[in-house]
Amino acid sequence: MNTLTAPVAAPATTTRSTRRWLALSILALAQFLVVLDASIVNIALPVLGAQLGMNTAALAWVITAYVLAFGGLLLLGGRLADRYGHRRIFLIGTAGFVASSALAGLSFTSEMLLAARALQGASAALLAPAALALLTHLFPETGDRTKALGVWGGVAGIGSAAGVLLGGVLTAALGWQSVFFVNVPIGAIVLIAIPLLITPDAAGARGKLDLPGAATITGALVAAVGALSAIEQVGFAHPLTIGLAAASVVLGVAFVRIERRTAEPLVPLAVFRNRNLTVGNIVMLLIGAAMVALFFALSVYMQSVLGYDALTTGLTQLPLAGALVIVAGVVPAVIARVGAKATLVGSLVVLAAGLVWLSFAPADAQFLVHVLGPSIVIGVGMGGAFVTTTQLSVDGVEGGESGLAGGLVNTSQQIGGALGLAVLGTIAALRTDELLASGVAAPEAITSGFSWLFLGTAVVAVVAAIATGFARKN
Repeated sequence: MNTLTAPVAAPATTTRSTRRWLALSILALAQFLVVLDASIVNIALPVLGAQLGMNTAALAWVITAYVLAFGGLLLLGGRLADRYGHRRIFLIGTAGFVASSALAGLSFTSEMLLAARALQGASAALLAPAALALLTHLFPETGDRTKALGVWGGVAGIGSAAGVLLGGVLTAALGWQSVFFVNVPIGAIVLIAIPLLITPDAAGARGKLDLPGAATITGALVAAVGALSAIEQVGFAHPLTIGLAAASVVLGVAFVRIERRTAEPLVPLAVFRNRNLTVGNIVMLLIGAAMVALFFALSVYMQSVLGYDALTTGLTQLPLAGALVIVAGVVPAVIARVGAKATLVGSLVVLAAGLVWLSFAPADAQFLVHVLGPSIVIGVGMGGAFVTTTQLSVDGVEGGESGLAGGLVNTSQQIGGALGLAVLGTIAALRTDELLASGVAAPEAITSGFSWLFLGTAVVAVVAAIATGFARKN
């Protein structure tokens, strides 16, 4: 049983807004910022590095600083939202994200930029789970919640594609600073609108925050993400990778022991008795692994092999994102007809089929002939899988634990993304290096490496479909 004292958040049956669909659009706008930031910065890295004097290793930390803070603090952020109010923590996170984005754009040294990126990640760790928790409060009924999650998934698809596209346009026209400054006006709209659309959090009793649990799980997650990032840079057997992985395991074990003994745990372990929540998070980890590895490989393949520039690369990903958005809007009706479990399995099978099809693209591929078709199929599968998995992850969760559920599913996605890029990216690199050593030309070698990566992501999607079989029938 959950031994937490009564949370400050209003129960799911309480009306939080008389204009909840408008409120959802503003919450989705905030989520758009988080998704956008994951891809928009990548395009600006070469220009940014040249102006701030950052080498390749230092540039990697522009991404890593954000990911470490975001992934490491998500569970804490979700629990803080449950304890101190979902709207309150959401607004604090959004304000922090806007301020740190402005600070990043104003950076004139690499140290200042990296500090701003870490603050961005920490702020996003407050914003993301609180936003999903507010969604569950605004839409307590299953049917409406599924529709709302369809909008949520559509926004995620738009943000992923818009990041690549906007990154190229803004960097070329206004400089690298603009990829950070673009967050400021959007965030300002969110900060003004949400207090007008969603009622304040209800007062309630607050117990003692589980600081030992917070410290150990944050340390474990930071070490885990750090180890996965280190694999890409120094390899599996490097002492840094091994040390971080060991630290993650030790801290994780310590966290479980603390949660079993404390009267008011940060993460009540009983929450994992909810089979749909547990399965949803496992599947989200696998989907995160497939998504991040896929978008990374597509971006490099388009530019390094096919010779597209950054803007063209962004445009080529619009069909995938468009299919994702359209399907995300249709999925609620499909779930109502056949159930979430069948919808998720079907979506994952479609996703795997598209990835296998994409693996046959040659080094001299023509977009309309070799890439467009599988991209659309992948978008269809990904849209259905993302929305349905998110629904499973919050299924049956009480209002007082909705922030925790949001933190868990976002953490699963972030850890999965880091895991997918580390493992599948390494497989692609090893295949490419093997072919280069045997005298194969670079374009063919790189293409073959990414072919293995696409097949690997297809396997991940199939494993996720098998895992879905353990969910309750619904």
